Amino acid sequence: MTASLVCVVEEPSAAEMLQAVLPRLLPPGWKSCFVVFEGKRDLEKNIEKRLRGWRDPNACFLVMRDQDADDCRKIKKNLMLKATRSGKGKRTIVRIACHELETFYLGDLQAVEKGLNIPGLSKLQSRRAYRTPDRLSAAAHELGRLANRHRQNYQKVQGSRLIAPFLRVDGSNASRSFIALIAGIGKILKTGSTGASSI
Repeated sequence: MTASLVCVVEEPSAAEMLQAVLPRLLPPGWKSCFVVFEGKRDLEKNIEKRLRGWRDPNACFLVMRDQDADDCRKIKKNLMLKATRSGKGKRTIVRIACHELETFYLGDLQAVEKGLNIPGLSKLQSRRAYRTPDRLSAAAHELGRLANRHRQNYQKVQGSRLIAPFLRVDGSNASRSFIALIAGIGKILKTGSTGASSI
């Protein structure tokens, strides 16, 4: 039996990140597929319909969205409510990037150093802002600033494509929301592989 992890994301850069990370996490017998929306409003509006229409009985769902300036608890509650109404709530887990996807990258400057070829960047990880990157409200801007200082032009999709293959999944990332994402993926994979009815 092949099980599916369906990743529901708000933008292509998040899909690129997960496509690079998941092969290191998925056990044999699992495959991943992606539902990529055109921003958070599109996701919020259409996720219930998309989940309801998913016919694979062995599918589990990972829903991921940026927090941006919203209340992450309210976002998570709202998305779980939509998943429940779709009939897929018992096999769905929701994770929020606080505040943006780039927070994950700032939490692992070693990965940024390797992906963007910026020697010595990982030495900045001990600075206060990068020790607790989830507190940064403009992580994409900050990552762009770091890249520009080294004559690099950071773009979200291409940046994910370059950086994500080097992200460590061993718990060493300084972003708590990234660690929560990895833990959530582990939980959903365990649930799906045992045939449990609730995550």
